[in-house]
Amino acid sequence: MTRNRRATLAACALAPLALAGVAGAAAPNLVLVSIDTLRSDRLPVYGYAQGATPAIDALAADSILFEHAYAHAVLTLPSHASMFTGLLPGEHGVRDNMGYRLDAAKHPTVAQLLAARGYATAAAVSSYVLRPETGIDAGFAWYEAGLDPGTSGDLGLAQRPGAETLRHALGWLAGVAKERRPFFLFVHFYEPHSPYEPEEPFASRFADPYDGEVAVADRLVGELVAELKRLGLYDGAAVMLLSDHGEGLEDHGEREHGIFLYREAIQVPLLLKLPGGERRGTRMSAPAQLIDVAPTLLELAGAKVPRALAGASLLSLRSSAEPRRIVSETVYPRLHMGWSDLISMVEHPFHLIEGPDPELYDLIADPAEQQNVRARERRVFHDLREAVAPYRVELAEPGGEDAETAAKLSALGYLGGGTARRGEKLPDPKAKIGVLRELGKASELVDLKRYAEAAAKLEAVTAANPELVQAWTQLGAAYRRMQQDDQSIAAYRKAMELTGGSPNVALALASVYRRAGNFAEARRHAELALPASPLASHLLLSSVALAEGNAALAEREARAALDSGGAQVAGLLALARAQWAQQRGDEVLATLERAERDLARITGDAKTYPGIHLLRGDVLAATDRRREGTESYKREIEAYPESTHAYARLARVYVALGRRTQGLEVVRQMIATNPDDPAVYRTAVQTLRAMRDFPEADRVARQAAAKFPDDPSITSLADRQRPIRDEDPLP
Repeated sequence: MTRNRRATLAACALAPLALAGVAGAAAPNLVLVSIDTLRSDRLPVYGYAQGATPAIDALAADSILFEHAYAHAVLTLPSHASMFTGLLPGEHGVRDNMGYRLDAAKHPTVAQLLAARGYATAAAVSSYVLRPETGIDAGFAWYEAGLDPGTSGDLGLAQRPGAETLRHALGWLAGVAKERRPFFLFVHFYEPHSPYEPEEPFASRFADPYDGEVAVADRLVGELVAELKRLGLYDGAAVMLLSDHGEGLEDHGEREHGIFLYREAIQVPLLLKLPGGERRGTRMSAPAQLIDVAPTLLELAGAKVPRALAGASLLSLRSSAEPRRIVSETVYPRLHMGWSDLISMVEHPFHLIEGPDPELYDLIADPAEQQNVRARERRVFHDLREAVAPYRVELAEPGGEDAETAAKLSALGYLGGGTARRGEKLPDPKAKIGVLRELGKASELVDLKRYAEAAAKLEAVTAANPELVQAWTQLGAAYRRMQQDDQSIAAYRKAMELTGGSPNVALALASVYRRAGNFAEARRHAELALPASPLASHLLLSSVALAEGNAALAEREARAALDSGGAQVAGLLALARAQWAQQRGDEVLATLERAERDLARITGDAKTYPGIHLLRGDVLAATDRRREGTESYKREIEAYPESTHAYARLARVYVALGRRTQGLEVVRQMIATNPDDPAVYRTAVQTLRAMRDFPEADRVARQAAAKFPDDPSITSLADRQRPIRDEDPLP
């Protein structure tokens, strides 16, 4: 999705073009590169021996390298909000990736301030977490975030390859290079965020896939720098490279991030290449922080730095300066786990982590933070605890500011017990590290499609930890995969109660209600998420309307999704489904062609999108163009071998064409291609029964029961009279 604000551009065009920048020169172009989840100590320029990052090494040689830079949050959205506003999370109010929105009218962003001074502003991002609906796009005249959120509730997982993001950024860069105005370009890469799945040759080159993804990000940085040089923009530009937070990598028992505030999670790389290579190759030992980003960019542009900003320009830092107190927080344990939130303060060389069981570390003597010295350093411990106390800001409920949503939550019984408003007597996250490992094991079982085992493990976890939100959401997802809708609904409702109405949990719950046929509840829960995630909510509401047989309403919701400013391809596919439900085949084909054109614009190649060829096949197969329909189904299968719908429809069309043997072979191919997915066997049995091949259906049902003896949705296949629910209902 590209947002082009003509009004903003017009206002910028009236601004003066000659601006004072560094050392009185004309305002320099500004480039900010954010590499998500990149630990500083996994870069060779910070001393890492196993990595290989030639592009970042070369940029560092032209830059000031800040040896001790820290993030204020260990989640993507609140961390970027701090970068852009120069404020701490407790000040700008964005405390989590979901359910919070940046109020840029109250807290102006650096993009807004630069745009007001005549800068052309643009951003290209790689994660749905940074979608425009969060308010993080404020001030950017062009904001590219062409991401599909899906409707499962797993919104934080929606991402796209950095190469696609970079292609858009370079396209914009080529255009703005022809203008005389200075520009501010923000580029966000999601590598090396989990899951760590580096492309070749990096997957084979590195033993640790995290290092492989770091190498992918490095290649992208190299391509960006190369284009800046080709356009003659590099030397005169200021280029800042950083990360929003680090990654646990099991140093303290956390594989990813969000729970803890140890050094590996909050210390980030920070490079600043100044125009003309000023101060190139220097290293700065004075502590830096991400709220320094906004004042630095403003000073480089010659703009006045607002007094309200908590940070300071990096240009003013000196290693001999007074020690700085740097604050970081995480409320993720409280919102998602039912554990205590944490807050920390770094005052070199000490690092206080304040929680139910506080910790104090000496970062020089013990950079791995293995020895808690709070008993030995009592004066430091006491002073830092007093200093950090004022930074504990009351946590608002996610999405709780909207009165209409609050009323809906209350009517559904979800208000009053929200995690954010609980008392302070919550367990310390490190005391629950064993539970975190169990959740990780359950996730691995889900990845292996061993849903029954995952559910059993999660049932044990929730029994021992009934306040653990994440366990309930994972349990709901596991039961959803097994088509145990009653159990899935119960688990998700418990998560809703514990969170006071989490928008992403509401979406997941709505999708289960939809499949279970409870359309009223599906609609009510999808509407709960509308303020926080309008695109995903309208897509789901369109799907609910289709399931109800209300194609006209489905079409209105699809168009609302398109109007929400979200991913056009997802909205167009929803629109095409609604059109097909009204038997407007020609319009469906035209809408699908439009979706493919939009997809080509986003990806820049011949990539397809789940469901496009499938729906085209449905339209063609329903007319006298069945043979063309089979080719569309084959294309869907080729692109998405896990698409059970495509196999099933292709098999049925073959039967309709009198080619039963080929239809049977398609069903067998589906099973052979996806032998470990229970959903495949359910679809196979359903398809074979529709083909009236009951002996083969019974044989596959027995095969599935032997393979998945603990999965109730599989053992029930022996009952011929019991309907098999569609995994993802389509018209």
